[in-house]
Amino acid sequence: MEKLISELKQKIVDTLGLTDVTPEDINEQDQLIGGPLGLDSIDVLEMVMMLENDYGVVIDNKELGETVFATLDTLARYVNEHGNSGS
Repeated sequence: MEKLISELKQKIVDTLGLTDVTPEDINEQDQLIGGPLGLDSIDVLEMVMMLENDYGVVIDNKELGETVFATLDTLARYVNEHGNSGS
């Protein structure tokens, strides 16, 4: 799980082009949307596409998205349970 969290941190930085953020800056328990990273709904759409392409994870409704993207920890748990092993 730790490997997946590290991988997701890097993918978030790369996918969203966060030039002022390093993977180490992302705390697993921080709120992703509206939290310290300042992510918004457009960022979520980009992450949804990345998750589908890289892990085969489909997030197809707002309620699920709100749950999955609560924190990096909840995101990693969801990918771990529902994704393929891809990368």
